Amino acid sequence: MGRARSSSPTISEVAAAAGVGRATAARTLGGYGYVSAEMRERVLTAAEQLGYRANQLARSVSTGVSHTIGVVVADISNPFFGGVVRGVSEVASARGFDALVISTYEHLDEEVAAVNVLVDKRVDGIILSSAACDPASTAHLQLARDQDIPLVLLDRLIHGVELDAVVIENRSAARTATTRLITAGHTRVGFVWGPPIAERPRFRRELVDAAARNLWTDGERLMGYLDALDDSALPVDPDLVTVGPKTEEHAYDEVARMLALDDPPTAFFCTETDALTGTLHALRDAGLPIPSRVSVIGFDDSSWAAVMDPPLTMVEQPMLELGRCAAELLLARIDGDGDGDGEGQHTQMELQARLIERESVAPPR
Repeated sequence: MGRARSSSPTISEVAAAAGVGRATAARTLGGYGYVSAEMRERVLTAAEQLGYRANQLARSVSTGVSHTIGVVVADISNPFFGGVVRGVSEVASARGFDALVISTYEHLDEEVAAVNVLVDKRVDGIILSSAACDPASTAHLQLARDQDIPLVLLDRLIHGVELDAVVIENRSAARTATTRLITAGHTRVGFVWGPPIAERPRFRRELVDAAARNLWTDGERLMGYLDALDDSALPVDPDLVTVGPKTEEHAYDEVARMLALDDPPTAFFCTETDALTGTLHALRDAGLPIPSRVSVIGFDDSSWAAVMDPPLTMVEQPMLELGRCAAELLLARIDGDGDGDGEGQHTQMELQARLIERESVAPPR
């Protein structure tokens, strides 16, 4: 009885079985250089019989192509990013590319480590939903660009950094949602998921400054909220904007604080899933039914929002399309279509979100 093979066969073993030189076997299995049809058939037959499995990293070193892209997102468990990654994978798979997905949980140090890993693995390109807010936090992106690895920003821009990007028109979406509450008659609208700062701004200009220093998506949504107030000539009350940690628990505390004001809000615009769930918990504990006592609009529509009692009015983002567009743009850069290394013209695609009207908005009592 023969001894079981302890490791996968090597290129040299495949070459010996096929009766060809090692260089010929390497060119055939690596997919580069010229090999005659006869020799190619002999090598592939021998590789199949021996159970040879190509070492993708070694192949990428010799050919400069790994047929792999990296996708770095904030949290793959978030349904929004799950939908986006699905869109990326559909396009990548159709083109013969694999996708390596890494979650950073909004931690910049995790993002730096993720990009370093992808660069070391010689991916052909990177799609990145970055936690960086300014150029001072983007040295890791320069590392990828120095290695001629194209980068496409996903969902978020970075203030002061010029890169290819595919994003949502967040400011317009937030403006539309807030305007919907105002046209229903609400003049006191709470904004949940404001700047993650310790001290509450006192004036509108301080809110604008805080938005500019915030994560791009969050800052754009705050600006859309302020736009809607300006459109209707409503005063900006910083007490109606949450500040501090971006957690469901803190959203609960901030909504409870707003409800205790002498002139509490009669409506809430929640710009993330955790902001919405924290708000709903606070309203339930306060005994305020929706929409008879308070109106609510959330961001990131989902199946559960449609089956709530009442069904929630939500901003729907085109998740699949966002991922597909990002993958198509990145693959175009990998194919050499335009300048994707950060030095020339950049493509910024803005997709539109839409407001899904349901039953959580009504005139104030």
